[in-house]
Amino acid sequence: MIASLPMYARPENRAAHEALWALIRDGLRARGVAAPDALDHEIDHMAGWARPDLVLGQICNLPYRARFRDRVTLIGASDYGLEGCGAGRYRSLLVVRRDDAAATIADCDGYRLAYNETLSQSGWAAAWAAARGAGLTFAQGPHTHAHRVSMSEVIAGRADIAAIDAHTFAMAEAYQPDLARGLRVIGASHASPGMSFITRQDQDPAPYFAAIAAAIEALPPTDRATLGLRGIVALPAEEYREPLPPAIEDLPDWAA
Repeated sequence: MIASLPMYARPENRAAHEALWALIRDGLRARGVAAPDALDHEIDHMAGWARPDLVLGQICNLPYRARFRDRVTLIGASDYGLEGCGAGRYRSLLVVRRDDAAATIADCDGYRLAYNETLSQSGWAAAWAAARGAGLTFAQGPHTHAHRVSMSEVIAGRADIAAIDAHTFAMAEAYQPDLARGLRVIGASHASPGMSFITRQDQDPAPYFAAIAAAIEALPPTDRATLGLRGIVALPAEEYREPLPPAIEDLPDWAA
């Protein structure tokens, strides 16, 4: 059995994640749920979500909607207290180079989009929803596999715009300030369910929700500040039914 919390993992917050897991683990065991001693920091996140012995994972809402809805049990959404989002929700910040002339996304028609993954709500779906709302399209930019790399690609001029998870951007401001300072925020996407806690299929989510909520409440203030985690929220099911973004194969002149 495994537990993994990969979505905001950085070297700087590993100890805080481990402290959180220790509290969740003990809370699960107290409620009759078997749990591994330690987090798995090495497993690929997609592989972890698919494991039949998954005790706890944290998933982005796009892969949940697109591939995992019927394969896992949804527990609740992480609340990072992000501005303009509402409890348990998050959004992406639309960023360009610091010296770019664009004032809003309306000025970005044809901009090259750096994107982490096409199965990312924050880096792909949010970008295209914002473009659709503004009546424009993006041109192909680099497939970066990580928000931090997307930010670097925009700064380097190999891309013109990126949609960056607001919590990831806040961590960059804290841990990589030069990277954040090289960019300018010109807008934000709509809010959608934040990184959501899941477990394997056909489980009762109640003991998991209770253990996670109690663990966040009991987390030492320094660890809570490091993670920025405020709580866990049960969101209405309809919030996880947002339309899927375009598949890359459906976009002319884009390559996987």
